[in-house]
Amino acid sequence: MAPPDNASIDDKVLQYETFISDVLKIDLQKVLDQRDGVYEKISQYLQLKNTIQSLQESGCKDLKTEVDLGCNFYVQAHVEDSSKIFVAVGYGFFVEMTHTEALRFIDKKTSQLTAFTELLTKDSAKIKANIRMVLEGLRELQGLTDLPESNRREV
Repeated sequence: MAPPDNASIDDKVLQYETFISDVLKIDLQKVLDQRDGVYEKISQYLQLKNTIQSLQESGCKDLKTEVDLGCNFYVQAHVEDSSKIFVAVGYGFFVEMTHTEALRFIDKKTSQLTAFTELLTKDSAKIKANIRMVLEGLRELQGLTDLPESNRREV
């Protein structure tokens, strides 16, 4: 079997580099962005949980607050009965709940979202491993030697 010529090796290297930059790195960025969005939802639910707990501790039903209308425009709002609140349950739906119902829902929802972030973290680790594997294949294809551990960088 004849050794491959430099032109075919260069073509293969270019194909693998294109695959890394056009497919794997984009997939990794999508997974990480999705995970960040889920972390943001968890943060919002935990903030709501803290607000509900402070409402329960204060014991007053009367509430003054500021409501964001969008684009950082706030108006003052006066809530006469804060014993029930509307909670976003997903897909644009809101459900009226008591404080205890909302706290139960928030606990279930945050545990579900946390499990989903763990799944996304595993997916990102798999993509990083695939990137590393393709880079090792490129190194072998080009006949380069191993980098010492101190000079290696995480992808």
